[in-house]
Amino acid sequence: MKRYIPFVKADPHVAVIRFQGGIGTSARAMSDRSLAPSIEKAFRSKPVAVALEISSPGGSPVQSSLISARIRRLAEEKNIPVFSFVEDVAASGGYWLAVAGDEIFVDRGSIVGSIGVISAGFGLTGTLDKIGAERRVYTAGESKSMLDPFQPEKPSDVKRLKGLLDNMHDYFKDHITSRRAGKLDPATDLFTGDIWVGHKAIELGLADQIGHLVPVMKDRFGDKVTFRRFGQKKPLFSRLGMQIVDDAVAGLEERAAYARFGL
Repeated sequence: MKRYIPFVKADPHVAVIRFQGGIGTSARAMSDRSLAPSIEKAFRSKPVAVALEISSPGGSPVQSSLISARIRRLAEEKNIPVFSFVEDVAASGGYWLAVAGDEIFVDRGSIVGSIGVISAGFGLTGTLDKIGAERRVYTAGESKSMLDPFQPEKPSDVKRLKGLLDNMHDYFKDHITSRRAGKLDPATDLFTGDIWVGHKAIELGLADQIGHLVPVMKDRFGDKVTFRRFGQKKPLFSRLGMQIVDDAVAGLEERAAYARFGL
């Protein structure tokens, strides 16, 4: 309560924002819209630093970019240092969030990297014929039905998709190269989608040090520093009705994303 008493100086505090799970637009996932209130509130709390507590296998590149951009904008506007602390994994979009920090700390067992872009789906050609159903699709624009899972795969569609993925990958690489300028190992191709653990990630310049949030922040800002936690709040009625189905599917996707890293 000391910080609410006039003329009594409060102990310095670190604002801790937790990023856990997949990144996307479902109610279950992290998105810029769902996290914005917590991020804004954390920076408004006048902390000596903001700590990002991250455990994410990634997800939407656009949402990753929006969240990261919000953090960097506020950090620069308010001149507040940002530190990232990776727990189990910061892969793909999760690593995009991690580089929002001025420094990245990992555990010896943390998985870092997966700097790549992926598109996955299913081919269901012939499925409707087996159940006696007929699908009717009408389009204006020759690319409107690109990669329709109920039609045979077209080489032109695959070529176009790969071009889109390459464009997104270039954006990802440019962002990492900019944020980690002068730290990345120039002799290693870090953008193949590969992953690294603990000390190896540090050796390659993807992270800075082994370290955990509380001891590192106390070492930087003194033993009296306190911690205030901020995080994504789920809507009160987010699990009612069809949202149950949406959350179940999102949960399976998130579980599959973590499973790629043995988690």
